[in-house]
Amino acid sequence: MEIMTGCPVAAVIAVVIRDGQVLLVRRRNPPDAGRWGFPGGKIEFEETIEAAAERELFEETAVRGHACRVFTAVDAFDRRANGAVVAHFILVAVLCRWISGAPVAGDDALEARWFDLDTLGEANLAMSFGVVDVARLAARIVL
Repeated sequence: MEIMTGCPVAAVIAVVIRDGQVLLVRRRNPPDAGRWGFPGGKIEFEETIEAAAERELFEETAVRGHACRVFTAVDAFDRRANGAVVAHFILVAVLCRWISGAPVAGDDALEARWFDLDTLGEANLAMSFGVVDVARLAARIVL
């Protein structure tokens, strides 16, 4: 079994809570292709965490947001069918305040839309690991 080695990749996820709803995208590419998660992606060289979150939010959803604060980080692993790790991402969660725009899938997203926070855990959605927990943590900060 071949196991890939290397350094984890730094990336952001933009968490937007508005009117009791959270903005999610259905991912087009690995890791978690086809699953619902937060808009996000790799941090570019010389780009701040906040700038990366605002850029990725707009590229994937056409929503403009203001990055308010980093509030947690999670690991995401891209694995082969046999379980071997192909890539390791450290996702820095950034709480963003909605400024403008309605969600439209773009860039790395298949779909983009708002979901009710109260029923997110009960929704029959294929979601990336930790999405519900991160959304609830963000909602506690916003409230």
